[in-house]
Amino acid sequence: MKKRADLLIRNVGQMVTCAGNSQQPKLAEYMQDIGLIEDGAVAVAGDKIIAADTTNNILNQVEVTSDTVVVDASGKTVLPGLVDPHTHLVFGGSREHELELKLKGVPYLDILAGGGGILNTVRATRKASKEELVESGVKYAWQMLMQGTTTAEAKSGYGLTIEDELKQLEAIKEIGDNQPLELVPTFLGAHAIPEDYKEQPDKYVELVVTEMLPEVKARGLAEFCDIFCEDKVFTLEQSRRVLEAAKNLGFKLKIHADEIVALGGSQLAAELGATSADHLLVIPDEAISMMAEQQVVAIVLPGTTFNLREDHYAPARRMIGAGVPVALATDFNPGSCPTNNLQLIMTIASLYLGMTPAEVINSVTINAAHAIDRASIVGSIEVGKQADMVIFDAPNYRYLPYRFGTNLVEKVIKKGKIVVGGKNNAKTGAVRTEF
Repeated sequence: MKKRADLLIRNVGQMVTCAGNSQQPKLAEYMQDIGLIEDGAVAVAGDKIIAADTTNNILNQVEVTSDTVVVDASGKTVLPGLVDPHTHLVFGGSREHELELKLKGVPYLDILAGGGGILNTVRATRKASKEELVESGVKYAWQMLMQGTTTAEAKSGYGLTIEDELKQLEAIKEIGDNQPLELVPTFLGAHAIPEDYKEQPDKYVELVVTEMLPEVKARGLAEFCDIFCEDKVFTLEQSRRVLEAAKNLGFKLKIHADEIVALGGSQLAAELGATSADHLLVIPDEAISMMAEQQVVAIVLPGTTFNLREDHYAPARRMIGAGVPVALATDFNPGSCPTNNLQLIMTIASLYLGMTPAEVINSVTINAAHAIDRASIVGSIEVGKQADMVIFDAPNYRYLPYRFGTNLVEKVIKKGKIVVGGKNNAKTGAVRTEF
């Protein structure tokens, strides 16, 4: 008996499924496999994919009724909804006034040491009400949706007090409840040493471990715990203490590691079984081997490197060659990378990391889903998975990183509903815009 389709996307020029083993990210040469189907089609019932194949095969498998929303995607490229596994979505203020300092060559850590950078945003975030944070966060979330991102991680880390960290995490929850972008919350109370603890960093670590982490856990406001392990920020020993405490409480682990100075953060990620280690510009070969062995996802953030005008990028080619799972993310934040556009990151990764279009696509879909422990739900177009997809006005998948500076999204489907580029009616649900 045929299953009835609520939504059918048919005649797809190129359908990129990124299908594979949901238990393991795409590795090494398998990152070239994107599960490409020419003249493809995908059928949806409710919020789940019920069939994905060629158009002819799909029409023989599913029932299309007068109530089925049918989308013709001739000449288009369809991908799984993009996944952004590292963002700082919720913050107060902005830092465009620091641009001149960057242009003068003032290093990022020097700006931070002078009370700017993250600490500047901390002051603005503390001053903002939760309602203000939700309002701006919803705006940023819709921007991401309109550019093809359907699932994203979102960190706290601009409060650095119990009250303000909780305020950020509560704002993340409300943002997720008030628009279609699905958010995965991360507690990043150890993002920087607050100014009032500048001479007592260990005392602040004690606050994070003994008060913040237990309270966040008790309220169920975060799934992951992260820390910025870096010179002049948190030491390797402090990072170990925070992450071990978080692990004991049941948090999954992430770590900002080896961005500017290799302190051992990537090795710590492997040792503790972290889900991901992020940045990794100066990751040593030993750590690459350890991460490959433990299957720690390397989240590479080339937009940050680009924006900070660094002269070297994370060694994505070496990591891919060694069998490290590689994902890409925006690192959207008000200072070091004020973009939430994964399409732009795809281009930068191709041009400056030397990643092929296929590797780039796997890195913003299935591998990115693994980086936030969502690969069984999103990240590929496969039967049984959540119906998150993007229709791009692109003749083929290689066009996506090639044609930069233009939003190529035509339609975005989230949980089986057209949320960008559809019509505002009962069949498609609420939409942000109409093309």
